[in-house]
Amino acid sequence: MATGRPATIYDVAALAKLSIATVSRVLQGTGPVSEKARARVGQAAAELNYVPLRAARSLAVQRHEAHGLVLPDLSGPFYGDLLMGYERWAGEHGQSVVLTVTHGNADPRRTVRDLAGRVDGIVVHGNALDVATIQELRKAGVPLVLVAHPPVTGCDSVRTESLSSAEQLTGRLLDAGRKNLVFVGDPASSYDVSERYAGFAKAHESRGEVAPEPIRVELTEIAGRGVAEDVLARTRAKRDGVGRPGGVRRPDGFVCANDELGLAVLTTLRGGGIDVPKDVVVTGWDDVMAARYVSPGLSTVRQPMAELGQLAAQRLHERVTGERTRARNDVLATELVLRDSCGTSGAEEQ
Repeated sequence: MATGRPATIYDVAALAKLSIATVSRVLQGTGPVSEKARARVGQAAAELNYVPLRAARSLAVQRHEAHGLVLPDLSGPFYGDLLMGYERWAGEHGQSVVLTVTHGNADPRRTVRDLAGRVDGIVVHGNALDVATIQELRKAGVPLVLVAHPPVTGCDSVRTESLSSAEQLTGRLLDAGRKNLVFVGDPASSYDVSERYAGFAKAHESRGEVAPEPIRVELTEIAGRGVAEDVLARTRAKRDGVGRPGGVRRPDGFVCANDELGLAVLTTLRGGGIDVPKDVVVTGWDDVMAARYVSPGLSTVRQPMAELGQLAAQRLHERVTGERTRARNDVLATELVLRDSCGTSGAEEQ
């Protein structure tokens, strides 16, 4: 069947006597296909010396072979592993990734609507988009996967477990004798942080105690340093007799919403002469690399960020190809990592 031009997917379909859709599923490894059909496609492709081209595949199935990934920000170490996991899975499956960051964007709704016309589906992380925009995309038929976001009808969601791990971590500190714990981070900033504070509160409630209001700050190093500096200033004032008698007690533990806050609180307190963990315990969340090298090592909760990215890419691909039409919610397990900063590790640092 020599024609002087490269063979196309249409030539393979004609020789195999199968539909374009069936041939496409065989070549891309998506969707249900019989072994007989798979063999016919393989034989036809071999006879034609068929080499699938990205553009030809896209035309045949009317797809861009691209995923849109919408993030609220790129600062901090959190997003690096997520992106690496997502890119790895997408690359292995012939998909490119178009990244959009909404922080500082005057009109993220318009930006994402434009993005939707250039990709096959979109993954939205956290609070990068409001629910109204997500619903608009869903109603327009755009395949969507939400990461670290409350489930939305008709959309896949992928997140890591937060509430139970936060409850376990807080309970461990309370049972070790800490009586004045505070939660550092704003629960309104994201679904994950709200779940972590809920776990913090639940640990108190299950022991007949009332959880204090969180210290509502951004999840940044600067904010963490500010929290610790305020504690140091009040400690100095009390030592110098400046503070009011019967004033607010100094916290004996900081349960931080992420490692960026935790590391800043820990190092600033130690720099100001407070013994961690003897006087004050500090914990974080994420288990970034620096958490294991700071002294004392930062107790934290490990999130499988690369796996989260990989799963988000896989779930979007399933919806784009039609392999799955019903939405599903995936929750990945997290792991307590106990180091010396919490004073209760009972083992060598991890």
